[in-house]
Amino acid sequence: MARMSDHSPYPVGLRLEGRRVVVVGGGQVAQRRIPALLASGARVLVVSPEVTPSIEGLLGEVEWRSRGFEPADLDGAWYAIAATDVAEVNEHVLAAAEERRIFCVRSDDARQASAWTPASGRHGGLTVAVLANREPRRSAAVRDDILRALQDGRIDADHELDRSPGVVLVGGGPGDPDLVTVAARQALATADVVVADRLAPRELLAGLGPHVELVDVAKLPRGRAATQEAINQVLVDRAREGKRVVRFKGGDSFVFGRGYEEVLACQAAGVPVTVIPGLSSPIAVPGLAGIPVTHRGVAHDFTVVSGHLPPGHPDSLVDWSAVARLRGTLVLMMAVENAPAIAQTLVDGGRDPGTAVAVISEGSMPTERRLFTDLGSLAAGISEVRPPAIIVIGDVVGLVRDPSSS
Repeated sequence: MARMSDHSPYPVGLRLEGRRVVVVGGGQVAQRRIPALLASGARVLVVSPEVTPSIEGLLGEVEWRSRGFEPADLDGAWYAIAATDVAEVNEHVLAAAEERRIFCVRSDDARQASAWTPASGRHGGLTVAVLANREPRRSAAVRDDILRALQDGRIDADHELDRSPGVVLVGGGPGDPDLVTVAARQALATADVVVADRLAPRELLAGLGPHVELVDVAKLPRGRAATQEAINQVLVDRAREGKRVVRFKGGDSFVFGRGYEEVLACQAAGVPVTVIPGLSSPIAVPGLAGIPVTHRGVAHDFTVVSGHLPPGHPDSLVDWSAVARLRGTLVLMMAVENAPAIAQTLVDGGRDPGTAVAVISEGSMPTERRLFTDLGSLAAGISEVRPPAIIVIGDVVGLVRDPSSS
């Protein structure tokens, strides 16, 4: 077969929905290619004597012929990928594809292939695909640069994003703007109004356009606060004006964020509302500090509890006596002020006062502070802690304090 020329490739987008694509080979290359094919709606046939466990886990979504390649495998195919580690097999696949006028990618020798796979990614309604001839690392690097520029606004393609009126509840993660999801950034880019808490990543607010109305509903500990009813009304009123309203919160809107109250208010008013989850602080903040909330042989469960009301408060829904009997990891949120009372209640309920405790204040932020103590000493140590803070109680904290025990 004649060697392919060095002319520049002709870029094209393939619509593979409902069309057969044959992947010959069941190793790591095939494993990387198949998910994107499935996402395009292709009917994927894998031909290989063996496949990776990940590919095997896709059975039901893909068809697998557990044997070597035969030219007839390409009958009815629209596209082929030769992804074995044997050059002769890949050459055989390419020759069979050429005979059937099927474009074919070769994973081992792109010079001989009739098609190349670009480095691709998505932003909103855009698909970005980059071909740097036969330099896949360069293609991937340029693709990543373009996607980053789209995400942070250096390249303006925001007209591709959904701008329909309504409310979008956006979880902003624990505070570091680098931990905000791509979907969250896209939502901010489409906003006419942003209704923001003080715990939402504030650096991102500086990037809002001059036309965007910023409504500050900061809820300060021991200080002034906008009522939830007032916040709900702002969301509904602005959406009824035909605006796209982003409710920007710290953490995740549905983990002690009162997000569902806002959903109910929008639904009652007939306002469209969608939700973009965020990294939840009770898992993310300990994780950033190197503390796993679960660990095999140490903790098989974790419980997240709001500590904004002290034990015994008539409005509290927490059964602290039951919490004290738990032996897994306990994560307390909004509990700095009531931590001494909570610690005493846990000890009185049977929790060992020597249980390791970590207090992480302003987690993920440059001002983050960490306190390592134990349950019996928590009251004395927490007096200097500034909220917001996450309190982690359990043997998993001891793993960090004594890495040799992990």
